[in-house]
Amino acid sequence: MKLEKIYKHRAVRKTGRIMKYTFLVFAFFCLFLFAISFTTGPFWIYYWLGTTNSGITEKPESIIILGGGGMPSESGLIRCYYAAELASAFPEASIIIALPGEREDTGSSVTKMQKELELRNIKETRIRIESSGTNTRAQALNIKKEYPWFTNEYVVIVTSPEHMYRSVLTFRKAGFEKIGGFPAFEQAIEADILFDDGLLGGRKYIPEVGNSVQLRYQFWNHLKYEIMILREFFAIGYYKLKGWI
Repeated sequence: MKLEKIYKHRAVRKTGRIMKYTFLVFAFFCLFLFAISFTTGPFWIYYWLGTTNSGITEKPESIIILGGGGMPSESGLIRCYYAAELASAFPEASIIIALPGEREDTGSSVTKMQKELELRNIKETRIRIESSGTNTRAQALNIKKEYPWFTNEYVVIVTSPEHMYRSVLTFRKAGFEKIGGFPAFEQAIEADILFDDGLLGGRKYIPEVGNSVQLRYQFWNHLKYEIMILREFFAIGYYKLKGWI
């Protein structure tokens, strides 16, 4: 009985140490993420994900829009914007929207994405839909199955920057021989957004931030980039382990 208590006590102490070290590692990791959010590091990693394996090297014969969130959504609308710009530049290219949903449902996101392209003067006859794939791997395989000749054509993917690296590798693995990418980067506002706190009134003892774009916007944007980057690196690792890239 006494030995049993000793072993139980040791097990509790061992579990406590593991939890302690796990918490410390997590705390240092969070502190590290917080610190580098004051640098340009997160942006350049985000930029690398968007530009590596992307670019357009020849006239695209098809444009594939990988659906983001629902419609309307930030990712869905910006991908439609870039896809329409690309489709206007190459009017002979066909367009495929890859987004889960019901084609016949006028309220579905995939139908709304098609309507968004039509609002941007892209003819309905150019647009095709792949609405059954629920991840990038499935979408690549489904497009290959439904349009097998695409694997020999030059195809350009339109998707969010953080998703571009994995998307191109996934389509290559699925058998698409010639493929490029057109990342849907956000654009910074052109206007000068600095302001003088003193001219706007308010409490004088609160620190002024009007002349600090870093504190007002860049720091928070970099924290957002870090979340997207972490999520995407986990996804890349999973796809690599599965043999999908």
